[in-house]
Amino acid sequence: MRTTVTLDPDAEQLVKQAMKDRGLSFKEVVNEAIRSGLGSARGRRRPRIVTRDMGEPKIDLTKALQIAGELEDEERIRALSQGR
Repeated sequence: MRTTVTLDPDAEQLVKQAMKDRGLSFKEVVNEAIRSGLGSARGRRRPRIVTRDMGEPKIDLTKALQIAGELEDEERIRALSQGR
């Protein structure tokens, strides 16, 4: 497949350095980078996440959402009054 690729300056430097160091063509370096980056994602296993019971909360959280909503409302009112 032929396509046009626009590289960021840092990526361009990496490609040029790999070409120089390994004596490869642009095409070879780009193909190798794609295979190594995208190909390795297939072989990865999902990490095992261990959960732990943390017990009951030490503080009452029943009004936490109400307080958060009030603070958000106050911030919006302040922003609107300043013309934002």
